[in-house]
Amino acid sequence: MCAMVKASTQYKREHKKDYGREKIEIIYEDNDIVVINKPTGLLSVPYPGSKVRTAQELLEKIMRQRGVLTSTHKPYVVHRLDRDTSGVMMFALNEAVQKKVMKTWHKMVTERLYRAVAENPKSKEKYLPDSGLIDEPLAQNAFHVGYVKNREDDKADTVPARTNYKVIERGETHTLFELELDTGKKNQIRAHLSSKHYPLAGDENYRANTDPFHRLALHARTLVFTHPTNGRKLRFEIPEPAEWLEYVKKGDKNPEKPIWKQEKTNNRKSSFEKLTNDSLGPSRKSIRKMDFISRGIATHR
Repeated sequence: MCAMVKASTQYKREHKKDYGREKIEIIYEDNDIVVINKPTGLLSVPYPGSKVRTAQELLEKIMRQRGVLTSTHKPYVVHRLDRDTSGVMMFALNEAVQKKVMKTWHKMVTERLYRAVAENPKSKEKYLPDSGLIDEPLAQNAFHVGYVKNREDDKADTVPARTNYKVIERGETHTLFELELDTGKKNQIRAHLSSKHYPLAGDENYRANTDPFHRLALHARTLVFTHPTNGRKLRFEIPEPAEWLEYVKKGDKNPEKPIWKQEKTNNRKSSFEKLTNDSLGPSRKSIRKMDFISRGIATHR
């Protein structure tokens, strides 16, 4: 049985020029750590049973080509970015550094900023202030998508999650946010903003109504940390696409319907047409081709 493919994923397969061939950019490297710019659409690290390419695999390939990959000198995971999130990401290059980074992450990382374009709530009464903290525990549904519980009878387990936000530009239809994580939970920014009626543009999982960039509008812009072995303070920043701010300023009162909304509309239309045709019965042409008994049954349904 084939797995269900999301409409947005199918669209990218057909239209994204580098789909399945995404490349990483190394922006810093020494003997202990490496920092990369991860593109949207590329998994950070593999998960059990997965055979798709990952940033970790591409980094290993580059190191192998350079002749520096060994059983002990290779990329080790210290944090993750969602597949459709782009931006700055770090790997340790040996197990000792990995353990130190993961143990001291909240102390050594002093700044970790994201930028995101979100749809505005339909009512201005639900607009968030210019800055603040979203402190809402996260649960996971059956598809491992994070969400904020809003029903008393929801017994799903939760984990603490806190997101600091600041409005960079508030447009008529969308808002450009800067976000900083106090905790780093799966889907945290997406779930938190969606719970406040601000789904990210291009986010099929959280029922976004717009997809102006044909990708999730979430980017890991800034990572500042103390080097785990030499103590130097390092800062890496990759700006989000310039078109994000331009889009927010301009507004989009008549957006193109996202592919996942188009698919639902087409499915409803097909179901309606089938129901209508069934209720009307067979056409005159098809009746003429029936034998005598079948024709009588068809015309007296």
